[in-house]
Amino acid sequence: MALKLIANYSKRLGLPGYSSHQFAVTVETEISNINEVATESTRLYQTLQQSVDEEIQHTGFVPDEGYGISEQGARNGRRNGTNGHSAPANGNGHSNGSANGNATNGDAWACSEKQQELIIKLVDEHSLDKGQVDDTSREMFGVGVRELNKLQASGLIDRILDEHGGRKPNRPRGRTAPPRRAYANGGAR
Repeated sequence: MALKLIANYSKRLGLPGYSSHQFAVTVETEISNINEVATESTRLYQTLQQSVDEEIQHTGFVPDEGYGISEQGARNGRRNGTNGHSAPANGNGHSNGSANGNATNGDAWACSEKQQELIIKLVDEHSLDKGQVDDTSREMFGVGVRELNKLQASGLIDRILDEHGGRKPNRPRGRTAPPRRAYANGGAR
């Protein structure tokens, strides 16, 4: 009676620009004796590892850091109301002029617009000092708030929420109605 032995070897390598490539080889063989399993497994593993290691050295196309940005910037320019003229890209595929007017050419943020809006909202809601938030960003990531990439901006948002909570200050949890206001004539609304 023949026994089937199936071996698989896979390797994934990280490449620049958040790219990676992977190569895997699977082999199926038959052995006639159960005592051959250890010897045949060792031989298969070494053969597969050598084959994969030789082949994975040929990375093929690897996109550079700016790959696809000019095309994405052109699409964003049309979306942001520039009448089909593409706005200059800021390095992350977003145009420097945002639709909500928060950023101009000199004020471009590297993170997403939603992250930018949330950071600004948290700073405003919690009356945070912008300089201190920028210092926290530099302490955490070595760059100012506007230079944070998406992952770093997420980390800063988490830190702000951890330190200051996700709700507005001076508003008790669970309270849905605004506080009653007392007027000069002594009445309340």
